[in-house]
Amino acid sequence: MSDASPQDPTDKYPRPDFPPQGQETPGWTGPMDPPPDHGEDSYRGTGLLKDRAAVLTGGDSGIGRAVALAYAREGADVLFTHLPSEAEDAGQTTRLVEASGRRAVAVPCDIREEEQCRRLVETAVSEFGRIDVLVNNAAYQMSQPDGIGSISTEQFDRVVHTNLYGMFWLCKMAVPHIPAGGSIINTTSVQAYKPSPHLLDYAMTKGAIVTFTQGLAQMLIGDGIRVNAVAPGPVWTPLIPATLPDTEEFGKQAPLGRPAQPAEIAPAYVFLASEHASFITAEIVNATGGTPLP
Repeated sequence: MSDASPQDPTDKYPRPDFPPQGQETPGWTGPMDPPPDHGEDSYRGTGLLKDRAAVLTGGDSGIGRAVALAYAREGADVLFTHLPSEAEDAGQTTRLVEASGRRAVAVPCDIREEEQCRRLVETAVSEFGRIDVLVNNAAYQMSQPDGIGSISTEQFDRVVHTNLYGMFWLCKMAVPHIPAGGSIINTTSVQAYKPSPHLLDYAMTKGAIVTFTQGLAQMLIGDGIRVNAVAPGPVWTPLIPATLPDTEEFGKQAPLGRPAQPAEIAPAYVFLASEHASFITAEIVNATGGTPLP
């Protein structure tokens, strides 16, 4: 899947302190320093997802781009969402997928809107005829270090609709088009178990995703559909400079002493979608850089 040469994980990628940097939401890859690694030069596929049809939210950058690239190099066609303002990043993801010899379908979509989710599923079925893998990855957060009183209703609605409503609608609408042997993979977070006070609303939704994943897995296993989730710790993506006030020490709190790069998280999504995980459902794969979770 990637370079097999053993490396010390504590210094495999850049460690903080990082240069000060900030962006407006939703954030973009280009200005980030150091630039994120999505596996462009390291990921090697072995056909684990040959001819699968994957639908992925938030595939323009970060973990989503790394998953799209990995899926393509494993042989899957990928339809992914992005916000209209993220078109430039989405174009780069498209180029990476197509350079891997697979189809890329980039769809501008705000998953906070039920009708847009419906059109997304219809587009996927029209393009691919089915959905073998659904990855619910898109998310929104905004740090509010001054406490619960600083979380506006507008922000709360945006966090909940992006992180929960979109996932719920897409699962509900996609399930009729997922054949036995297919899978759903959700993105939760270390925040589900160890919430940071300044990310209260975001952490709440990530806890709900754990429960949703475990419940939906039991609901769908009779149809031969597996449902799992990945719980990353700190990951160096555009979400960080766009939503956190202090990026210089980001990731230092992890036992590895640094944030993950998106390329380090994507293999978990490959494994869960592959036949290697055929006996795994209702599980949360933790990728926290050493922070113990339940």
